[in-house]
Amino acid sequence: MLDQSIFKAYDIRGIVDQSLTDETVVWIGQALGSLAKDENQKDICVGYDGRLSSPHICKLLIEGITSTGVNALDMGLVTTPMLYFSTYFLNTKTGVMITGSHNPPNYNGFKMMVNENTLSAEDIQQLKQRILNKNFAVGQGTYSKKNILADYKHKILSTVKLRRKMKVAIDCGNGAAGVIAKNLFQELGVDTHMLYDTVDGNFPNHHPDPSKPDNLAELIEVVKHTDCELGLAFDGDADRLGVINKDGEIIFPDRQLMLFAKHVLKNNPQRKIIYDVKSTRHLNPWIKTYGGDPLIWKTGHSLIKKKMKQENAILAGEMSGHTFFNDRWYGFDDGVYAGARLLEILSHEELPIQEVLNNIPKSFSTPEINISVAEGEQHQIITTLQNTAVFPDSVEITTIDGLRVEYANGFGLIRASNTTPVLVLRFEAETLMALEKIQDDFRNILEKNINLKNLPF
Repeated sequence: MLDQSIFKAYDIRGIVDQSLTDETVVWIGQALGSLAKDENQKDICVGYDGRLSSPHICKLLIEGITSTGVNALDMGLVTTPMLYFSTYFLNTKTGVMITGSHNPPNYNGFKMMVNENTLSAEDIQQLKQRILNKNFAVGQGTYSKKNILADYKHKILSTVKLRRKMKVAIDCGNGAAGVIAKNLFQELGVDTHMLYDTVDGNFPNHHPDPSKPDNLAELIEVVKHTDCELGLAFDGDADRLGVINKDGEIIFPDRQLMLFAKHVLKNNPQRKIIYDVKSTRHLNPWIKTYGGDPLIWKTGHSLIKKKMKQENAILAGEMSGHTFFNDRWYGFDDGVYAGARLLEILSHEELPIQEVLNNIPKSFSTPEINISVAEGEQHQIITTLQNTAVFPDSVEITTIDGLRVEYANGFGLIRASNTTPVLVLRFEAETLMALEKIQDDFRNILEKNINLKNLPF
């Protein structure tokens, strides 16, 4: 039996041995191989993260891929961005990463690209349908092992140059970043204070998700109480970046994007820069000030990558920590590369790092707030709100992804997660009083539509 709940909007993801069985993994390999064959792709790069289940899943996936007549190139234990890099470096244009990203240890899944197209939404549903119909190609592909770690490192070192030596605390969260981070940053010229850079799929120290402030607590203490100038944190498969300044403040990814935009636009004026609906409203005027063309878009790494291609955007970013460089890089999200670019920018600044970061516009804001609901209910609630909710004091409402309600002095957002059964909210305003007023508006709307005793804001 195929558990159809594993086919998400941006990837395939499920609980190992429950919704993600051995048989299902082989079918996914067969479906991917068949799709690749339809697209005239002969080779698929395959990589996996540090989860305990990943090597076994890799073996089964490759079994499925090669049974279609497509060749499997096994990259071994890598970060998701290293897998993406391999598809460019080896010119396969096609790859699959076995990763549970920041989900609990018993989860795993697949991020996929075929013929340079990152699979999402309808593509993933069609893959599911192919499995249900058992519409698989048959053949005998080959298997070979590849190691692209040195090539990946060389590419970054050849394009990113620090002006001075820096001391930085780096938290790998026992995730896949441990295979590359220490060595790469030291060769860049960084004196590294490493936290949890041993890959361990049990994640014994903290959950590898830098978008949750609790997971940054130890990194914050290290940066505040040592001579480190900055802190960097990566999620489980290292495609997202968290940043801590010397005061222990979290520099949220939308503010990181403002700094990246300013510097990328110096050599690429008038180019589009994309940010997701969860990001600060300061991005729009900031990007325009530095000569760029801002565009707000849906949340989701695969959706952002597709929009970047359509718009030929030079840079994009999400509040969750995915940053996509398309100037000196390949347009995919890479937390380690984003960390290197951040250090490059800061090392060339005349002002102290703390002053540079403090100069980035900032309002009173919340991190992501999640409200758990029944499976699938999040989408029903959002549809209802889009059709019925009234916000009398709003100046603009954007509905490309949930409801982003703009006010004269802030915004509120509610959207449906495409990966878990939760509603995602975020608020930002110029004053605490304005922030509370926007939250009150949303609380009143939600209390009419959700049977929850205590809303988490």
